[in-house]
Amino acid sequence: MTLAEIYRKYRPEILRLERRMEQQLLAEEQTLKKASVHIMKAGGKRIRPVFVLLSAQFGPSKTAEEVERVAVPLEMIHMASLVHDDVIDNADLRRGKATIKERWDNRTAMYTGDYLFARAIEIASSSSYPDVHEILSMAMREMCVGEIEQLRDQFQLDQNLRTYLRRIKRKTALLISVSCELGALVSGGDERTRRALRRYGYFAGMAFQVTDDILDFVGSEKQLGKPAGSDLIQGNITYPALYAMEHNPEFYDSVKHYMLKPEVYPLPISQAVEAVKQSGAVEASKKLAASYVKKAHEALDELDQNEASASLREIASYIGNRQF
Repeated sequence: MTLAEIYRKYRPEILRLERRMEQQLLAEEQTLKKASVHIMKAGGKRIRPVFVLLSAQFGPSKTAEEVERVAVPLEMIHMASLVHDDVIDNADLRRGKATIKERWDNRTAMYTGDYLFARAIEIASSSSYPDVHEILSMAMREMCVGEIEQLRDQFQLDQNLRTYLRRIKRKTALLISVSCELGALVSGGDERTRRALRRYGYFAGMAFQVTDDILDFVGSEKQLGKPAGSDLIQGNITYPALYAMEHNPEFYDSVKHYMLKPEVYPLPISQAVEAVKQSGAVEASKKLAASYVKKAHEALDELDQNEASASLREIASYIGNRQF
């Protein structure tokens, strides 16, 4: 089953989840309501709810209500993190549309993110599985630590592969890992199944973010919804940039000057993007992403080989090769 077929099969469930999510965002305060719906309408792949839906196929029992009680909060938590990220990065665009902080202001964006977090926990607390609340709370705590790490690392040169991997684990991989684990949990999956899906989600999530960071340099503005090289301009040094800095002294010097005094030494972004491409960073980053995809596939080997595991395998392969 191809990725398009997977999404087509689960389209009714995804649309139902989106309707449920919009209903849950109808705050009494009009600005919160408008801002929350704004970020939801900006779109997205809804990949976390899809992971929940697929992982729920491995348990002996499930109900649509229980699946919704984890899928909807997970997507809300993801949206909240994006809203906060846009404030940290001072980003004007998200998927080609104005960010909340651009359309309103920074304070509105921060309170909207907080509201989404709070609503997510409120919805999840209605689950009949006590572990759901604990697992989601842990994920949110770690994501907050990740946001602080990202803020701390902005415009800092003393970074390496280890700090990068730790950051993207908290930024992206953890929530995808939790999506897979909770899908199994609310369908009555045993500990072995939950562990395998948790590991699969972690590796798939790491591959997802590494690929995302590659696309920031090789994607078009139309595909990205923002100019290529935006992460670097915002002071975020990802693995492609780290690799290029290590293998191209001239590029390192230009990034160093920019990071130390961006207002004095502007970074010619088109030249920077080209330098990253010419350094071999894209190929090295693709190799790193492929290693995580391989580990994700290996985690699936521990599960029953059925339509759901085949779909998860297809998604992991897509993640490692996606073009947008």
